[in-house]
Amino acid sequence: MRRLVALDLPGGAEFVRALRRVWDGGDAALPIDQRLDHTARALVMRAMCAGAVVDASGTTTLPDGRDIEPGDALVVTTSGSTGDAKGVVLTHAAVAASAEATSERLGVTTDDHWLACLPLSHVGGLSVVTRALHRNVALTVLPRFEADAVAAAARAGATLTSLVNTALARIDPALFRCIVLGGSTPPPVRPPNTVTTYGLTETGSGVVYDGIPLAGVEVQIAADGEILLRCPMMLRSYRDGSSPIDDHGWLHTNDLGRWLPDGRLHVDGRRGDLIISGGENIWPEQVEAVLLRHSAVADVGVAGVPDATWGRAVAAWVVPQDRANPPSLDQLRQFCREHLPAFMAPRAVFVVDTLPRTNLGKLRRSALPGAAPGPPSISA
Repeated sequence: MRRLVALDLPGGAEFVRALRRVWDGGDAALPIDQRLDHTARALVMRAMCAGAVVDASGTTTLPDGRDIEPGDALVVTTSGSTGDAKGVVLTHAAVAASAEATSERLGVTTDDHWLACLPLSHVGGLSVVTRALHRNVALTVLPRFEADAVAAAARAGATLTSLVNTALARIDPALFRCIVLGGSTPPPVRPPNTVTTYGLTETGSGVVYDGIPLAGVEVQIAADGEILLRCPMMLRSYRDGSSPIDDHGWLHTNDLGRWLPDGRLHVDGRRGDLIISGGENIWPEQVEAVLLRHSAVADVGVAGVPDATWGRAVAAWVVPQDRANPPSLDQLRQFCREHLPAFMAPRAVFVVDTLPRTNLGKLRRSALPGAAPGPPSISA
């Protein structure tokens, strides 16, 4: 009997040892997000039908566990930006394929040293551990991202790490030989030693680096613009037995993209994020990138809201630099028109204290107040 074993442990050497023990025993591992409370952790284990849990007190058998298939290595939960949690089943073959392809692209050698500082319950953090284990490369695992601890690890020899944009902004990038960036749209200007990635939990981490697919990765743009992927890193199935892979082996990502003239893949965004306003197609990421350059804007999210005239109107949720003096709708519209076509300028502005984001910094557009269908409370 092969079990799914939940690893309810913080990032560190003991997590790595526990993962090794699970694999050596023929079982698969389910990393548990350490930021969840006890009740939420138990719900995840129950939903994924884990048969045992390893925590600080040892190993405990859980009721109603469901066996795994031979060759299964990991189950990683994902909510992406939609909030619908799924358990992605990755096999040992998929994990190894991802480790080999990413290491080859990054030129990893035994002189390198990986630092894992993102949540291990997410594939962006966990894949750092699995790469290091499969390539027998030195590894340091931190329980969480802390800028000082990351800098100390780099000074102690770490040469490679995986970060998200918010974390990148808090460290000196020159401390590392290479930084793999994921989690959200990359910044318009980034350090030369960074590599942007595109991938999903379903692909075991990034499979397109700086717009170029990794070795063994096939990318196809469907007639409707959806990005399709086919590669050895892909999931076997979801934990409930369903699969997003079609009969021809293509993973349907629900992301829209296109090939640039230089042959690189450009990801426009999630299919549901596209705003069609007055017949014009507007990608919110483009508007966000411009608004973030405004001196009065600390953070911003853009989405469509219902509009009787335009069908959907562009709205911006703005975290101001100064809460007492937020930018006005007219100021932001004028700023946008200086850099983008006028139809892309927001027609509504919400001033908020924070934006709803996933643990890796992705904006949860559907959770923006008023972004769901229905009349929003719009303020200028």
